[in-house]
Parts: sequence; structure tokens; C-alpha cells
Amino acid sequence: MTSYAAAGVDIEAGDRAVELMREWVARASRPEVVGGIGGFAGLFDASALARYRRPLLATSTDGVGTKVALAQRLGVHHTIGLDLVAMVVDDLVVCGAEPLFMTDYIACGKVVPERIAAVVRGIAEGCALAGCALLGGETAEHPGLLDPDEYDVAGAATGVVEADELLGADRVRAGDAVLAIASSGLHSNGYSLVRHVVLGEAGQRAGLSLEAEVAELGRTLGEELLEPTRIYSLDCLQLAREVEVHAYSHITGGGLAANVARVVPAGLRVVVERASWTPPAVFSLVGSVGAVPQDELERTLNMGVGMVALLPEADAARAVELLAGRGLRAWVAGTVEELDDASAPGTAELVGTHA
Repeated sequence: MTSYAAAGVDIEAGDRAVELMREWVARASRPEVVGGIGGFAGLFDASALARYRRPLLATSTDGVGTKVALAQRLGVHHTIGLDLVAMVVDDLVVCGAEPLFMTDYIACGKVVPERIAAVVRGIAEGCALAGCALLGGETAEHPGLLDPDEYDVAGAATGVVEADELLGADRVRAGDAVLAIASSGLHSNGYSLVRHVVLGEAGQRAGLSLEAEVAELGRTLGEELLEPTRIYSLDCLQLAREVEVHAYSHITGGGLAANVARVVPAGLRVVVERASWTPPAVFSLVGSVGAVPQDELERTLNMGVGMVALLPEADAARAVELLAGRGLRAWVAGTVEELDDASAPGTAELVGTHA
């Protein structure tokens, strides 16, 4: 007799995964959450938005790319959950929105309860760090589509911002300072390139191994590559409360210049001085081992900058101080300038050489 289990779907394993993750999900909550894990839909009490004059809801969806392949190879799964939260909620904070709640989706070849629970643990920890609730999720077992040890993750989050406090290109002015906020490493972009370099022929020739210590990194290569993406949400929200922030740019796929250009209005350009910082060693390692040109690295990786704030020059020093107090390194990396043609599209460019 044919059964669902014979087709490769283990319902009992899924139930066990839910029980293992229950404790972690309970820790990622907010007062507005109604009910708990196991419902058909997550519920959030929207009456809390009554304090807003004109609340705008913001939403974002993302994943973590091929970084999951390294997590699977090394058997370390909870950090991927942190990465997922960072990729989603920090796209919300760019417009000044406070993350309210998040949902996740995990597709896997085989439900291994401890593995799924580890991923959800990381998601729950990330939600707590971002101040948002983990309101629901789905784990889908796809035998035959994914190998037993393979999985992928995605998530979506919703936030809220007061309409007249919306951040973005409309607020940016000539003379604004470009404040760079340090990344924790590679974050979650460019891993197809990174894996091709360090796990391919070039990496083998260089004697690289995920388990081996790399002197310039001060730890194993695997530990460096799985360093969780920094979650900036609460830091950026607090900064915007204390100084006049005009725009944020989350430095993800496409690199520094391309992402900053997304918040630059017509008639202006952002000039970022490479001399203002030295990228962490992992970026030069990828470049040197893989013979990756500088411009290709900058189009693919964050080069040590995870978030950028555009703000009045007079507020820059205070912003650096405030972020330092929250454990974040930040520095003035450039300025906003006028273009000769006021109707030309806004741009961003990197100039000079790194220190």
C-alpha cells in the first residue's frame, strides 16, 4: 500500500520540528501578537497603529542566497536564520519603518527536526534583535526536488512608518555627509562568487579549506564565511530619532555604489572615498585568490560597509558617536554633490584607493 511516507514525506518529523522550535518562537514576540504557534494564520493587533497620524505599512521579502550551501556543508544551521532576518528587516528600516512581524518559509529535501529547529532558532533570535515578532512560518518537505541534506530559506516582514517621517531620496540634499556603517563580514551576498573562488581550483591551489585556520582572518575560513549578517534595524531607528537622517541604503546585492544610487535624487551624486576605510581581510582574500578585479569585487560584495546613512554634515560626528555607543563602527566616507545637469539621474561612485 502506498503512503505519504513512502513518497518521502515524514509528517511525524515535521511535528517534532514544531515542538523543538516552539520555545524559540515564543521568545520572538511583541505585545501585539494574538495567539501562538500552530494556527492557520498569525495574528497581530493592528489597533496599536492608532497612535500614528498616517501609518504607512512597509513590506519586504528576501532570502540568503547560496550561503545556505556553506551552512549545509559545515553542519551549522542557526546562523542562516540570523542572516535571513537581517536581509529582510534591514530593507524595511531603509525607509524608516519599524519591523513589526516576520514570517518564514523553509523548503527541504528531508525534514530533520533538529536541523529545522536550529534554523528557526536563528530566525527567532534575529527577530528579537530586530524588535519584531516571528508570527508564522512554513516548512515544506520536497523529496525528489531537493536532496535530503539540502534546504533553502526565505522570509517576509511587515513594518510601519509615519508618512511624514518616511526616509528616502526626496530628503537628500547637496552637502549631506555619507556615513558608512561597518558590516560584520560578507553578510549574505556574493556567495556564488565566494564559493567559486574558495572552494574551486583557485582555492585548492591556495591551500584553502573551510576547516583550516587562515592567519589573516584569525579563525577558520568556514567560521568567517558563516559570520552572521549584522542586523541594523534598532540601531538605525534609534539614530533617526536622535539625529536628522535623510536616507539609508542597505548594502546588499550589487555592492556599495549601486545600492547607494537607489536613494540619490536627480541632479545629485554621492562620492564615496575609498581612502576612508580598509576593507576587512576576507575581501582581499577573495580578490587575491580568485584574481577577481577590484571593480568586480565592488559590484558583488559589500567591501566592509553594510549600511549607509545620508545625513546633514553637522550631524555626522554625533551619529558616529551614537553608533559607537551601540557597538557599531561608523565613519564619514564621502559627500553628496550637485551634478551639472539638475535633471540627470542621481548617481553614486567610489573614488581613490583604499587605505
